[in-house]
Amino acid sequence: MHRSTFVAAVLVVAFGIAACDSEPAQRKAFIEFLQTRVVGKPGVHVPKPAAEQAATFGPYAKHYEVITAFHAGLDEVVSKPLQRAIEAAPRSLDQLGPRRKEIAEIRGGMAGIRAAIDKHLAAADAAHGALKQPDDLKPVYDAAYDRVVTQPAKAFAEIFPDVDEATKTILTLAEFLDRHGDKIKVNGSMLQVADPSLQPQLQTLINALRAKQEAVQKAQQRLRSIVSGT
Repeated sequence: MHRSTFVAAVLVVAFGIAACDSEPAQRKAFIEFLQTRVVGKPGVHVPKPAAEQAATFGPYAKHYEVITAFHAGLDEVVSKPLQRAIEAAPRSLDQLGPRRKEIAEIRGGMAGIRAAIDKHLAAADAAHGALKQPDDLKPVYDAAYDRVVTQPAKAFAEIFPDVDEATKTILTLAEFLDRHGDKIKVNGSMLQVADPSLQPQLQTLINALRAKQEAVQKAQQRLRSIVSGT
């Protein structure tokens, strides 16, 4: 064997031994991080470790990227559009007309938001399932994954139908008021109905809107409960 070949072989073996020696320490550092910074705190916490700390995780830093990548995508294509949809809901009847176009555009994007939830969760689940983890790391990582990926995704998926139905009901009421604008006058939160025959249908629409708004509020409370851990 040539000397250069022999030296190279020794270096490869030495590097492999060093890598094996460092793995327990890297795994321990990653487990401690997950336990103290993610699982051990109430609510949803996805802290970004400093570069120096991430380096102590060794190859397990890639495992944490599965979680951070999911949250980056969720925030951009789900959290922000869904929050915009909730904020666009009119607070009084006289806001129905001015916000009608905006509400219609938001409702048109609801299907895209739901698809984005499914897409990002499926990608995260696939990456999670492909991870090879030692027996002491796996339960800790699985607990962290459930806390900050599975549960928030489930909560978003549950709030989606309520927001979609609420925007649909708002648009139906807005269209009704527009269609009968000569007989129904909106004054703040009050309605003046000149044609009594319209009152039953109008009241049905208002009751439906109130019910959907209550459903959205309950869904929001559940989402906040998951995020805050209360």
